[in-house]
Amino acid sequence: MPPPRLGEIMSSAAPQVVNNVNAPEIAKFVETIRKDPNQAKKHKVVKGRWSFEPGSPQFNVELEYPKGKVRLATELPAFAGGWGSSPDPIQYCLQGLAACFAVTFAATAASEGIALKSLEVTAENWMDLRKQMGVSKDNIIERVKFTVKCEGPAPSTLERLVKLTEERCPGTECVTRSIPLSVEIAT
Repeated sequence: MPPPRLGEIMSSAAPQVVNNVNAPEIAKFVETIRKDPNQAKKHKVVKGRWSFEPGSPQFNVELEYPKGKVRLATELPAFAGGWGSSPDPIQYCLQGLAACFAVTFAATAASEGIALKSLEVTAENWMDLRKQMGVSKDNIIERVKFTVKCEGPAPSTLERLVKLTEERCPGTECVTRSIPLSVEIAT
């Protein structure tokens, strides 16, 4: 018998929160976008400023979210001109990829009523920085890897959840699909 789908979970006596995921909000959003697909289209903006103060984190961003805001500082790795006072951009990129994969995985499991006992996602990449340093034209990113460590579902269910997450995760799409990029100069 297949696991229950989100609509079945919401209409049954099943828990309203699965894997620390607010399942009623997911169900509400799914119904909204079924009725109006344009509601699924979202636009995110992150704006940061470069610091010219020697020794300080070089790039700073303030991210706002419904219940607050957080300041993130980043800089070049120390070997490439940073000060070693904050994470480098690739660390944030990997954190974002791991987080995106984890939240998609947990939400996918929750939408099917699958309770997880633990979930850990590791994101890694291998780079050749010669191009960034202007000494080569070879690709910078050689490969990206996720490692998922999860307790709860049976091995076959875990494999199915990983496949669904690979298909649904915006972060995996960013590294597996050619996405149009435009760079605009603002004055």
